[in-house]
Amino acid sequence: MPSDTLRYALIMLLAGIGIPMLAALNAQLGGRIGAPVAASVVLFAVALLACVLVLAFSGQVHALALLPAQPKYLFGAGLFVAFYVLSVTWVAPRFGVGNAVFCVLLGQMIAATLIDQFGLFGAMVRTVSVARATGLVAMVAGLALIQRG
Repeated sequence: MPSDTLRYALIMLLAGIGIPMLAALNAQLGGRIGAPVAASVVLFAVALLACVLVLAFSGQVHALALLPAQPKYLFGAGLFVAFYVLSVTWVAPRFGVGNAVFCVLLGQMIAATLIDQFGLFGAMVRTVSVARATGLVAMVAGLALIQRG
């Protein structure tokens, strides 16, 4: 496995570890203050601060000047993040973090497969072979087994 591949895999593994932690922590904050939407606002404020700091230290602040020229639909990604955070903050305490994240993972697998299959949003095309489809079914079955028992 090339070093970049391993590095990217580890970064995304950590991101994956963070998703249920985000769900659990923000759901708890929302429950403690009695306002899941307010908890989500706090989450985004902290995330914005973190991103601004990384942007400042990365030397990429100049890229902000290019934003007005970009297609407006690309900013819709923020709506997906907002929907995820708001929904998981509200649903997780009522449905369970594991159940919520299971459904998120299932949705991610379906969407990622479709995006790769058709090269949606400019993604690299990776067609669904029999081996890949079998792997996806095995992952879904594994996730389902984890949630059952």
